[in-house]
Amino acid sequence: MSDTRRRVKVYTLNEDRQWDDRGTGHVSSTYVERLRGICLLVRAESDGSLLLESKISPNTAYQKQQDTLIVWSEAENYDLALSFQEKAGCDEIWEKICQVQGKDPALEITQDPVDESEEERVDELPETSHLVELPPCELARLEEIADLVTSVLSSPIRREKLALALMSEGYIKKLLQLFRTCEDLEDLEGLHHLYEIVRGVLFLNKAALFEVMFSDDCIMDVVGCLEYDPALVQPKRHREFLTKTAKFKEVVPITDSELRQKIHQTYRVQYIQDIILPTPSVFEENFLSTLTSFIFFNKVEIVSMLQENEKLLTEVFAQLTDEATEDSKRRELVNFFKEFCAFSQTLQPQNRDAFFKTLANLGILPALEIVMAMDDLQVRAAATDILSYLVEFSPSMVREFVMQEPQQADDDVLLINVVIKQMICDSDPELGGAVQLMGLLRTLIDPENMLAPTNKTEKTEFLSFFYKYCMHVLTAPLLANTAEDSDSSDIQEGSTKINRVCPDNFQTAQLLALILELLTFCVEHHTYHMKNYIMNTDLLRRVLVLMNSKHTFLALCALRFMRRIIGLKDEYYNRYIIKGNLFEPVINALLDNGTRYNLLNSAIIELFEFIKVEDVKSLIAHIVDNFYKALESIEYVQTFKGLKGRYEQEKDRQTQRFRRYRREARPVEDDEEMWLNEDEDDEDEAAEEKGRSDEDFPESYEKFMEAKKVKESEDKENHPKWTSAGSFKLTLSHSAGAAHGANGANSKAATSASATSPNGSSAKAAALPATPVVKTGLVGLVDYPDDEDEEEEDEEEEQSPRKRPRLGS
Repeated sequence: MSDTRRRVKVYTLNEDRQWDDRGTGHVSSTYVERLRGICLLVRAESDGSLLLESKISPNTAYQKQQDTLIVWSEAENYDLALSFQEKAGCDEIWEKICQVQGKDPALEITQDPVDESEEERVDELPETSHLVELPPCELARLEEIADLVTSVLSSPIRREKLALALMSEGYIKKLLQLFRTCEDLEDLEGLHHLYEIVRGVLFLNKAALFEVMFSDDCIMDVVGCLEYDPALVQPKRHREFLTKTAKFKEVVPITDSELRQKIHQTYRVQYIQDIILPTPSVFEENFLSTLTSFIFFNKVEIVSMLQENEKLLTEVFAQLTDEATEDSKRRELVNFFKEFCAFSQTLQPQNRDAFFKTLANLGILPALEIVMAMDDLQVRAAATDILSYLVEFSPSMVREFVMQEPQQADDDVLLINVVIKQMICDSDPELGGAVQLMGLLRTLIDPENMLAPTNKTEKTEFLSFFYKYCMHVLTAPLLANTAEDSDSSDIQEGSTKINRVCPDNFQTAQLLALILELLTFCVEHHTYHMKNYIMNTDLLRRVLVLMNSKHTFLALCALRFMRRIIGLKDEYYNRYIIKGNLFEPVINALLDNGTRYNLLNSAIIELFEFIKVEDVKSLIAHIVDNFYKALESIEYVQTFKGLKGRYEQEKDRQTQRFRRYRREARPVEDDEEMWLNEDEDDEDEAAEEKGRSDEDFPESYEKFMEAKKVKESEDKENHPKWTSAGSFKLTLSHSAGAAHGANGANSKAATSASATSPNGSSAKAAALPATPVVKTGLVGLVDYPDDEDEEEEDEEEEQSPRKRPRLGS
């Protein structure tokens, strides 16, 4: 068993004046021949590597703080600290340091550090004077004392000498006695001087002085002195707040008096630093580094003491999860854990790991499920903060817990679903809590932080779980606000089949925007699972309903969702968009926007520009064939003319290739047979669990023309309709059954999934997966693929009823 007395943590002070942990090991004092002196050596307990090798220099100032810390500076701006597990080990090494330097181990500091830049100032002081001579501690001398304290702040060596003088003569306690006298006499001038004195003593930045000033019998008088800032008309009531307003609540009795005292002291010192002391100037920014370190190491001690007190933690958890616990008591318990987790951030990584594992073993995650479902806003907010600490530290730990839940829990009480519901039900008008919860969800579902152990793949298992049990909860508000009209069973041809009245409520719009942001993240990072979900729920069609929202930011979120899908350049997605005619709401939004030059206009044009630049042939053919007449008047950008140019180039290329094939006498029958074989399962593609490869997509002009002939009897398209504003808006009919009936009467067979062509063959309608009754019928596939050719294109173009009538007709 290793010697725990010698067990230490090594810290270095970084540029931000925060202590960085360098590891845990065991310290020894050994003569090192290479350095020609006694050195402090710290070897890592994990692998025995050398963490620290520091020669004990006769001129280095070492400080012992809080009985278990030794702090010193080895070079300019390079501070070191050893934090001992036991006081005995600290005393042992401290004696060795003092022995090397010839100092009394009873001192808290071994040397007066000399700044090289100020060596010449040493001559200003009498050679026999080891300390600054302090005036007598009397009311009449307060102004003189204040001037002395203020004057030494610019000189490091004089600061050190003043600090030693204050400690050696018990001067601090005498000053605080004068403070009580001045208050009794209502001596405002004296109180102002005492403010300057105490503030200056804090800026001496000495841990030994802090131990005296922040002791139980002195700290409230120190706070009292700091109330009398001469710049204030009336003194602040800090003591009143600390003693009456700020109440210390023991969720369970803390029997350890040392722990209770440390908690009180840390709270009050943190209050002094954050509330009482003014923001330090550039000149003063390093004066309080030791105060920051004092608070830091206090927090480390508190967490360590609490973590070791298993009886206390077990009792706290028992009360937290007990149904009989009163709401007010549960609120205090949750706030206790919130502060506990906040303090844990001071721990080194391996200790923080042990800390959170302790909480997990005690049942922190099941407890959070209970408290996050409570009505109390403060409790929910505190529980969210705790979950944030857990997710930030170890998302895998949270995921592992969540995936074990379905075995004993319903979907409604799963932790992730509880988080989603809290996000959806956030009552804050600005949705501050919802934004925080969305960040947690994003971290949990981010594949970048998912592990891949040898025995399993966390990414596959968790994402399968998430899409099975949680995704429908996340999308519920989106689907509810874009729901189909329940009275649309007998609607007329060309009329709207989806409720186009988007929610006008700003808070609802904000929530939908948050959900869309998360779904857009899923499109990019969960390609397989998200693709299946979009196809099975026809999600993109529902999202694009929000293009009609009066809230432009929400319309932009919907557009961004589609843009991310198209950005994947996945032909499976492209077929889905083409069959569903899902460019229509985007183009309608562009036309409705008119000539306004705004973000919506730019974002929509960028979408089409991307399709043009990336030469997405199937989408270009669909856009030009169906919408070019509506877009050709837009000439302030060359995007749409460029799309038409790409379209014409592809037609010419296909024609040339076809002629070459004809010269090679390739049998047309073989091509037709190949087309029929490839198209055999076209209707069921969207419902498959995996996306089909790009090779399944029709790739010849000849195949397209054959498919067009088969579907002639089921498709008929309307002219674009003019709006009251004088512009036109596209309202295409996608109903398969509406194409029947020569007299043009309305047909209620619009939900038919197939039609019969004149030659008796069966043509498949473009029915979406998971939609038994197609209320929002879809146009057939229109495509000009890139690898094959079209036969007799001009003649077929004149005969085909699928070509859009131009606006002038």
